[in-house]
Amino acid sequence: MNRVCIVGASGKLGRHMVGHALEAGYEVVGVCREQSVGKLDAYRDRITIVPGPTNDLEVVRNAAAGCDGVLAVLVPWGRQGYSTGTVQAVLDAAEPDARLVFSCGWHISLDGQDVYSWTLKAQVAIGKLLRIADIDDQVEACRRIFASDTRWTVVRGSDLEDGDGHGLPVWSEHVGDSVLASNRTRRSDFALFMVAALEDESLVHKVPVIVGCRTPSALGRR
Repeated sequence: MNRVCIVGASGKLGRHMVGHALEAGYEVVGVCREQSVGKLDAYRDRITIVPGPTNDLEVVRNAAAGCDGVLAVLVPWGRQGYSTGTVQAVLDAAEPDARLVFSCGWHISLDGQDVYSWTLKAQVAIGKLLRIADIDDQVEACRRIFASDTRWTVVRGSDLEDGDGHGLPVWSEHVGDSVLASNRTRRSDFALFMVAALEDESLVHKVPVIVGCRTPSALGRR
């Protein structure tokens, strides 16, 4: 795998993914809103930037052409079907055999075996009440991924924190597993997991939930 497209490259997570992908030796094409191009100035001479909405099919098609993999950020606080539009654009635009890795801010379940805490349930309820998040959009976005015949992975994160990376996060298949109890991951490490997933065939058609490798729950499993 030589060339990857990062959809949502200018965000905090996206910029970390750009950095990790470059360190891994990939040629990088980044998609971001036109008004956010300046956030990628540190990488301007090392990547190709395609400005435009990440849910625009033609924008994503131009960026994903010839790419062996696509990393896409599904905006957790988006509304008006933005995440669903981003997913559909990626599914329609990516090369037939491309490896697709999506980040999901909400723990959308693949098999119904996830166990959600009251805290997470409350966050979902508050988001809907204040109209600051469209959880149904995330559900529909993931439904389309799960139903596709592409080589996809959906990475479900824990609470993110800034700071130096600790290394590749630990993962489990279901929310509620004891190893995930600490519910914290460095943002840089989340991005590292996304990039590493490009080459990890064991994660194809999986929805891993991650936690920082130095958190108490992760260390306690050793």
